[in-house]
Amino acid sequence: MLAYTYVERGRFELLQKPKPVLQDARDAIVRVTLASICSSDLHIKHGSVPRAVPGITVGHEMVGVVEQVGSAVATVKPGDRVTVNVETFCGECFFCRRGWVNNCTDPNGGWALGCRIDGGQAEYVRVPFADQGLDKIPDTVSDRQALFVGDILATGYWAAQIAEIGPEDTVLILGAGPTGLCTLACVLLRAPRRVIVCDLDDSRLAFVRAHWPGVLTARPDHLREFVLAHSDHGGADAVLEVAGGQDTFRLAWQCARPNAVVTVVALYDAPQVLPLPEMYGKNLIFKTGGVDGCHCADTLALIRQGKLDTTPLITHTYPLRDIATAYDLFEHRRDGVIKVAVTME
Repeated sequence: MLAYTYVERGRFELLQKPKPVLQDARDAIVRVTLASICSSDLHIKHGSVPRAVPGITVGHEMVGVVEQVGSAVATVKPGDRVTVNVETFCGECFFCRRGWVNNCTDPNGGWALGCRIDGGQAEYVRVPFADQGLDKIPDTVSDRQALFVGDILATGYWAAQIAEIGPEDTVLILGAGPTGLCTLACVLLRAPRRVIVCDLDDSRLAFVRAHWPGVLTARPDHLREFVLAHSDHGGADAVLEVAGGQDTFRLAWQCARPNAVVTVVALYDAPQVLPLPEMYGKNLIFKTGGVDGCHCADTLALIRQGKLDTTPLITHTYPLRDIATAYDLFEHRRDGVIKVAVTME
């Protein structure tokens, strides 16, 4: 089968590999029908994910059809259309039992697919702990509607969930990339008083205004003044940092009101500074990533009900054979790209 592979730092290649096989009674083999490219894949390519293993098939955003299941798998069967969770989790350890599945203590726990074990930018993928990692797609939901459920939509849903957002709040989201937009969609489900989205890219801010006209948009320059002018308590009541830029962590705590919650979703390429003397007296609460992606059934239900729709984020579609071209487009943000869908043609 064709599989896009992490060969070495700075180099991915489309290679022929053997089709995966069951390795454990809790595994499933999924025939991938649609995949996508994530910024985390680029982090692997450029060497900022040290745990990524050269030789693995990359990709952790995918949907497909179950082809084979191990003897211990109970929740899915061959022929089921499924989303694949970005995280591998056993469901039984101390952390899994408390919903902290990103910290699963199994050797393959946490973000494994497309990082430490073969992922889904390929025709087939093996999914460990299939009962936890796969969710059936409702018949009325398309592959494109479900594509982001297992990763960036799970991230946005988790981030909104832990940010303690109330109906009187001003919420600031830093970053209007794909994960930021999924976070925005999930924040809006909580109906805060106002939402501000900040980004450097004017085209992405225009995308926000076109699809969510009630949301305020701003650039990073003079952001604190903008937030102060559009909040009731001296800053944002909740800040969600989804950008991971050079100064976005600083902006996050500076724009927060005293006693606010700052949720850090971003994956950074470099250490961040926590200037406690400057923060003294703000009494901020910081919550940090990564995602605990165990609510995929809930987001699928919201999609089926018409309350969530991430299909506008898919701006381009490429076949697997042209995935290198798709990566080049996505990495260099050409042609207004937000997200790329990859078909298995």
